[in-house]
Amino acid sequence: MQARHHFVQCNHLEVHLTCWGDQSAPAVVLWHGLTRTGRDFDELAQTLAKDYFVLCPDTPGRGYSQWSPSPEVDYVLPRYVEVARQLLEAFHIEQCIWIGTSMGGLIGMLLAAEEHTPVSALLVNDVGPELPAEALQRIRDYIGIQPVFDSLTALEQWLQTVYVTFGKNTAEFWRRMAITSSRRLTDGRYTLHYDPALVKAFQVEDDGQTLWPQWQAIRCPLMIVRGAESDLLSVSLLEAMQKAQPTAQSVTFTDVGHAPTLVNPQQQTIVVDWICRSSLRER
Repeated sequence: MQARHHFVQCNHLEVHLTCWGDQSAPAVVLWHGLTRTGRDFDELAQTLAKDYFVLCPDTPGRGYSQWSPSPEVDYVLPRYVEVARQLLEAFHIEQCIWIGTSMGGLIGMLLAAEEHTPVSALLVNDVGPELPAEALQRIRDYIGIQPVFDSLTALEQWLQTVYVTFGKNTAEFWRRMAITSSRRLTDGRYTLHYDPALVKAFQVEDDGQTLWPQWQAIRCPLMIVRGAESDLLSVSLLEAMQKAQPTAQSVTFTDVGHAPTLVNPQQQTIVVDWICRSSLRER
């Protein structure tokens, strides 16, 4: 099944997303991490598309979504929540299952905590209501770099080094990741497919606040996915999340750090089974 590309005006920015499956089917939103794109979910979306309408947005400033002239205003979580609401409205979606990796999980938390939330079930992939200082510094260090490569193969090799915590993946996975993570410069070389100004907004938003009140306010079914070697979601933080939400399910994948890609069969099976159970609860 092929993805369909859409461009939707959200506030003053054009947002790109790929959609899979029948639009009349139950909706599943797959939202990517900080510097990634919606194409990270191609394999999972294709699996889900048999039974669900799957939306995979590029957050503003990433992929084919428009870059903001005001990054400190537009590249922050509350604005991303507004974008999410407007995307759902554009497709006339009243309820959806939300799968969010890292930043996508934080957006999902904020949206799911709202009184009249469209989120009927939430899976957060390797992120919690608070972000450890060391992990934040690691993220700040790498998003502040805008590397340039002479070839796509060189960019692919760099991605395999930077994202070694994604765990073992196929050669096809890394090649697709290189293609969807890259954009060409005017001199013919390659760089990463996101706005370098993300780092400015990241510094503005890193104010020490947590999302514990929002996490505690969520009333829909919850699943927490963790990479066993993650520096963003520790065992103690996972335990605190489950203490605050005793009915939340969790799974930890071995030999993976931040964050599980949800691509390999084991990870996909667990995620798809949880989505199916969550869908049955809605009926």
